[in-house]
Amino acid sequence: RGWFYTLHVLAGALFDRPAFQNVICHGILLAEDGNKLSKRLRNYTEPTEIFDAQGSDALRWYLMSTNIVRGGDTRISDSGIDDVTRQVLIPIWNAYSFFTLYANVDGHKAVKRTNSPHLLDRYLLAKTRSLVEQTTNALDAYDLPGAASEIQAFIDALNNWYIRRSRDRFWGPEGGGEGDPDAYDTLYTVLTTFTRVAAPFLPMIMEEIYGGLTGGDSVHLQSWPDLDELPENPDLVSRMDQIREAASMALRLREDAGLRVRLPLSSATIAGKESSKLTEVVQLLAEEINVHEIILTEDIGDLANLSLRPNGNLLGPRLGGDVQKVFAAAKQGDWTLLPDDQIAIAGHTLSPEEYELALEPSDTVTTASLRSNESVVVLDMELTPALEAEGAARDLIRTIQQARKDADLEVTDRIEVQINWSPTDLEGVKAHEEVIMAAVLAKRISWLPGEPQPVVKLITN
Repeated sequence: RGWFYTLHVLAGALFDRPAFQNVICHGILLAEDGNKLSKRLRNYTEPTEIFDAQGSDALRWYLMSTNIVRGGDTRISDSGIDDVTRQVLIPIWNAYSFFTLYANVDGHKAVKRTNSPHLLDRYLLAKTRSLVEQTTNALDAYDLPGAASEIQAFIDALNNWYIRRSRDRFWGPEGGGEGDPDAYDTLYTVLTTFTRVAAPFLPMIMEEIYGGLTGGDSVHLQSWPDLDELPENPDLVSRMDQIREAASMALRLREDAGLRVRLPLSSATIAGKESSKLTEVVQLLAEEINVHEIILTEDIGDLANLSLRPNGNLLGPRLGGDVQKVFAAAKQGDWTLLPDDQIAIAGHTLSPEEYELALEPSDTVTTASLRSNESVVVLDMELTPALEAEGAARDLIRTIQQARKDADLEVTDRIEVQINWSPTDLEGVKAHEEVIMAAVLAKRISWLPGEPQPVVKLITN
C-alpha cells in the first residue's frame, strides 16, 4: 500500500497525473506446506531446476493461472507444475504433432481459411472466435487467471473433441487415402490463431509451434487476432458444448458401471429443454460414447426430479429458527419457483443467491444430469450377443494397433495379420472383418484357433 501511495504522490507532485491507471497486485508465494519460502530451510525447488525439468513455460503458466495474480497467496508445488506439463503443455504439443504428422504424410500445404462446410470445422472455428473474444475481455480486465482458464478449456475442446472426432478425416478414406483439405486448413488456421492468443502465457512453446507452422516467423511479432478473422456461431458452439458435456456424463456412467467404451450399447437418450435442437450434432455423440442410436426428447418425465438446496450459511442469520422449516419444506418438495427466479417456501421468499437447484436422476446408475439442470442423459445398458461381438471386434482392433506401434510401423504401412483366437462368438467377430481390416490397414486376416485372448502376428512383406 505504501508503494502505491508513494508513486501516486510523486506522480501528482511532478506530473499532475496518476502514476498508473491499472495495476496487478500479487500475493505471497508460499512453500507447499504453507510456510514462507526460505533460503535457509530450502523448502522450494530452485527455478533453474524447474526450467530444466518442466520448462520455464510450465512455471510461468503455474503462476499466471493461479490466485496469486489476484492478490491471493499461493502454495507452489512440484506436483502442481507437473500438472501444468501434463494438462496444458503436452496436449498443445500433441495437437501440433498430430497436424504436422498427417500433413507431412499427405504433402499438404495448409492455408488459412474459414469457409469449411463441415460441422466440426464450423464448430472449432466459432469456438476459436469465442476464445479470442473471452481471452481479450479477460486480459483487458487484467484477469490473467480468467484468461488462462479460457485457454485451458479451449485446449480440451481442441484435443478431446475436435481432433478425437476428426481423426478419420486426416487419416483418409479407409485409412489409406489423402486427408480432407478442409480439416487440414481448419486446424492450421486454428493453431496459428491459438498460438497468438496463448503466446503471452506460454512464450517458448508457442514460438516453437508457430515457427514450425509458418516456416520460421516469430509469434511475438504478430498482431493479436481480430474477431473478424473468424466466423461467429454461438448457437452451434452452445449445442456442441452441450453434446460434449453429455458425452462426458455418459462416459462416466459407463465407467461406473464397468462398461468399457469399446463395448457398444444400443441407445442413449437426451431428455430435457430444447433437446430437439441437438439433431445436427447427435451423431457425434453416438460415435463418442459408442451407441447405435441417440433418442432426443424434451420430456424428462420420471427420469429426474428438480430438488431445492437452500444455502444455510446465508439463510441462518436472516431467518433464525425458521431456517429448519425451509429445509424441511425443501426436502418434501413443497416450494414454488417464481418468475423472477425467486423461491417461495415455508412462508419465506428466497433470492437466487440463497439456494441452488439440482436435477437429481431417479436412477443414478443409468442417468446423469447436465450442469444446466435442464437435461439428463440416459444409457440403455442392456447387452446382447451382437453388441458383445462388436465390442470384441473393437478390442481386437486396439490389440492390432498396439502391435503396429510396438513394431514401429509407419502410419501408412499395410500389413497382413494372423490371429490365434477362440472367442465364444468367433463368427460374430468375423462379421466385422472389413471394419477391422480398414482400421488397421490390413490386406488380409488369417483366423486360427487359439486361446480366449487373441494373439496377433503382423506380416509386413
